[in-house]
Amino acid sequence: MDNVIPLTVVQPREPKPDWLKVRAPGSPGYHRLKGIMRELGLHTVCEEARCPNIGECWHHGTATFMILGDVCTRACAYCAVAHGRPGALDPHEPERVARAIETLGLNYVVITSVDRDDVADGGASIFADTIRQTRTRLRSCRIEVLIPDFRGNEPALRTVLDARPDVLNHNVETVPRLYRMARSGGRYDRTLELLDRSRRYAPDVPTKTGLMVGLGEEHDEIVATLEDLRSVGCEILTIGQYLRPTADHAPMARYYHPDEFRDLKRTALELGFAHVESGPLVRSSYHAHEIADAYEVVRGTGAGSPAVRLPSPEVGTLS
Repeated sequence: MDNVIPLTVVQPREPKPDWLKVRAPGSPGYHRLKGIMRELGLHTVCEEARCPNIGECWHHGTATFMILGDVCTRACAYCAVAHGRPGALDPHEPERVARAIETLGLNYVVITSVDRDDVADGGASIFADTIRQTRTRLRSCRIEVLIPDFRGNEPALRTVLDARPDVLNHNVETVPRLYRMARSGGRYDRTLELLDRSRRYAPDVPTKTGLMVGLGEEHDEIVATLEDLRSVGCEILTIGQYLRPTADHAPMARYYHPDEFRDLKRTALELGFAHVESGPLVRSSYHAHEIADAYEVVRGTGAGSPAVRLPSPEVGTLS
């Protein structure tokens, strides 16, 4: 009996706090949108990244389309999207996305993608064609693009901007100290450079970015990151809670309380961001149309210090 190896004690998972609990999806609107996606062979980041807001957004007929396939060439430690060797780009994908947007009658859409480091322009031409095809079918629809960094390829960025999106989004994701751990293939300075180049090349297209908290960052590091983002003219910001997709992904250091998200929002507004959404369930494209509307109001008034509009503790105000 002395040679018996005791069983490993499995530590129970820490329960999520009440402010992070959401209803399971299942409404008629959710099933309708899911059916359209499957019928047209499309992917959404809502599904691939296991977004906690999928039930709410799909119920209201809002989705973030993910183009360039569903396999990423990078393996970021926080991300649930599959990674590996992707297939060839599909030149007909933009038309199918545009058809889905027209079928749904959307007036605001977010288009994002996996990283495609295997192709020369990182998929920028597919982004541009998706914008153009959508505008051909539904001219009234506003389009936000959430793009990868294209490995710093400036002509690729210009290809997207020349198609005239309404908002250019590229997520900073985390503070620079945690990049090596969290963002495989990503570089903090490249993210800032992309946002700066976008502002300079197309100053009428607002830039937007998103930050996760809960990976082990310190408060001073968050503030320094926000200062860096303002230094390159980024105007719209989202801050949300990192949630570990599986045990194989980066561990979560802690949950942030809704009050802490309120404090971060105040800090960001004081630094000069035109619009900030900060909450536990906030993601890059959650309530994106409302954020764009609010930003336009602020920009239209020319106000130097936008009024603080805090989300309720239960709901993050953007994804």
